[in-house]
Amino acid sequence: MEPLDLAGAWLFSPRIHGDRRGAFLEWFRKDELDRPMEVAQANCSISVRGTLRGVHFSDVPPGQAKYVTCVSGSVLDVVVDVRTGSPTFGRWVSVELDDRERRAVYLAEGLGHAFFALSESATVMYLCSTPYAPLREHGVNPLDPALGIAWPAGVEPVLSAKDAAAPTLAQAAEQGLLPSYADCLAHYASPAGQQVGPRGG
Repeated sequence: MEPLDLAGAWLFSPRIHGDRRGAFLEWFRKDELDRPMEVAQANCSISVRGTLRGVHFSDVPPGQAKYVTCVSGSVLDVVVDVRTGSPTFGRWVSVELDDRERRAVYLAEGLGHAFFALSESATVMYLCSTPYAPLREHGVNPLDPALGIAWPAGVEPVLSAKDAAAPTLAQAAEQGLLPSYADCLAHYASPAGQQVGPRGG
């Protein structure tokens, strides 16, 4: 597990065991995490090239931690710090996830998540610490110029109507939709809070 440039975001690079039959790897292990992530839901998302999903996040508490990998094709996976009061508020990091290196991204509650399908078809699997709850789910427009996320050039993004109509980061802040960094830290530290990073993180 390697920390990314946003507190609460980590990259896992598995050891892949390959032979003439194929390959085997461990893509998720609770014991790699300081406070094991409770898995309440597992999602599978299949996207055509150019599909842009996100930026999605949940109210904290309870929030929704995610552990994301791409099992077929490739995506540009992006984590955005939408926690008001965070020293890295408004910043983002991106990692390519694909079916070759089979890396995974962990993001703690309160961080925003999005991805862009790079291959003709991409299948993303992700574990969630809490079930989907529509009233607690929010979004920020992934094309917000103020965020300035470097999406791939030369491919027209395909967004859902909901994501296309999502507010900018500034508008979401004005509307009181964003989680606060203080609330996130308190949640991470609480006995009921979910995992925030690998051992020692």
